Formats: sequence, structure tokens, C-alpha cells
Amino acid sequence: MADKVIIVPHDPQWPQLFSQLGTALRTALGETARRIDHIGSTAIPGLDAKPIIDIQISVTAFDPLEVYRRPLEGLGYTFRAENPERTKRYFREAPGQRRTHIHVRRWGSWAEQFGLLFRDYLRVHPDDAKRYAALKYSLAEKYGEDRYSYTEAKAPFIWEIMNKADQWSQEIGWEPDASDA
Repeated sequence: MADKVIIVPHDPQWPQLFSQLGTALRTALGETARRIDHIGSTAIPGLDAKPIIDIQISVTAFDPLEVYRRPLEGLGYTFRAENPERTKRYFREAPGQRRTHIHVRRWGSWAEQFGLLFRDYLRVHPDDAKRYAALKYSLAEKYGEDRYSYTEAKAPFIWEIMNKADQWSQEIGWEPDASDA
């Protein structure tokens, strides 16, 4: 059966769920993780989303992989070596556990900054967050059984937001806050 795209109303418990996961990750990874951040839609107050906690772990380098793979697997996460995106290493929850996506990215990289800027911009621009939620509901209805098409169809809006976020970041001198965990 296909993994259906389902958008749900914002759950005020999402930050607390991240906090619990982030604390365990920080304990397991120590200084290997330069940052551990709650990213994605569940990190944006009031934003309806797929009920998946996205976590970004920033590391100095991808190699050696075992430095962070072993601790993550010790917590039950599964390394997804087949992930084609070369700007991250990807882990998922253990079978039967709450859906969690872990994106390990290089500290200071463009890919790392993208997720943080997107999140921070939408946190302070609720009208754009509402537009994003409406788009997600529409696309989930259209592409409910096709996650790839759902994700691809969001791209024009994401780049529109990133264009705004880039300008906003320059106006305010944006820098990411301290690590979330």
C-alpha cells in the first residue's frame, strides 16, 4: 500500500516531541552534533503539516559515517543509504515507532542553512505559513498516493518563500539562533 500524504492541523505537542527526541540525540551524539534543530513544518507554530518530526543534525564532516551512525542506530534510527541527496545523510525511525526524519547535514553548508532560514522566515510570517498550509492541503488531495509528485509540486512555492526569506535575512542580518538541543 502507498504511503498516503496526510496533512493534519497543527499539534501544539510537536515542539515537546522534538524536545524529547532532541535531548536523547544530544546525549547520544555529544559534541559530534554541532547543532540539533527542529526543522520542517512541525517546527513552525500554527502550521498544519504531515505529522512527521523533521530533525536536522549538523556535523563537521560526513566522514567517518560511523561517528554519528552508531549513536543514531543505538537510539533505533535506521540509516537510509539509498537516499540520493548527496547534501545529507538520512535516517528514519525504527519500524513501529513514531514517524521521524533525521537529516544529517554539514555544519555551515548551504543545505543546512536553507532549512533553518525557511523555518525562521515562516515562523515570523504567518500569512505565508497559512498560504503554505493551504497549498499542502490542496496538493495532498491531488497527489495523496504519490509523495514524490506532492513534494515536487511544492517546489515553486518553496522557492518563492526562499526568495522572500533571502531578502528578509539581509534586511535583519539573520543568523540562526542557538541549536535547539
